[in-house]
Amino acid sequence: MELEAGVPLGNVPAGKLPVTITYLEMAEPPVGPQAIRPAGVDGPVHAVNCPPAYYRFLYDTVGEPWLWEYRRRMAPERLAEILADPAVEVHVVSIQGVPAGYIELDADKLAADGTMDVAYFGLMPWAIGRGIGPWLLDWGVRRAWARPGARRLTVNTCTFDHPSALGLYQRVGFHPLRTEDKLVDDPRLTGLLPLSAAPQIPLARQP
Repeated sequence: MELEAGVPLGNVPAGKLPVTITYLEMAEPPVGPQAIRPAGVDGPVHAVNCPPAYYRFLYDTVGEPWLWEYRRRMAPERLAEILADPAVEVHVVSIQGVPAGYIELDADKLAADGTMDVAYFGLMPWAIGRGIGPWLLDWGVRRAWARPGARRLTVNTCTFDHPSALGLYQRVGFHPLRTEDKLVDDPRLTGLLPLSAAPQIPLARQP
């Protein structure tokens, strides 16, 4: 396996982690009945004009086990701008009033070429394993296809994500387009995430 700039896997620079990103698309709406909502789950509720503080709570809690860091380092003003964009939809599910996960849809390219993007999707750690994920993703995919002009859905996942993520996307109808190998900064060494985050992913070598 080769990484960006021809760096062999066995010669990863200090502070860096190798990751493989898989880009997927869905060219046709799903067929068959909609997945049944698991018992005790409420929503999804569209968080209209989602406050950045609440969004960060969702993003940080869902993403910490998988090293989500992009929006942790995003300027608050930029995050607020994204969340206020009518093209962006954040839908939250809960159990007995407690947020259990969310799916974020982005219609930014809908008018240009008919593309809807599943920007983020995930569950709180305590909610994993209850059958919520497959149902929520199926719901989100159907919601995206219901947007007038939708002709294509996109999503990406990576080797940091839950090991079942890629298979789940494929089961709901996404097909891999390409993969990309990259070297990224370990966010646990930069201070964006605690050193205890994602223990299943070995820490990068100290710079």
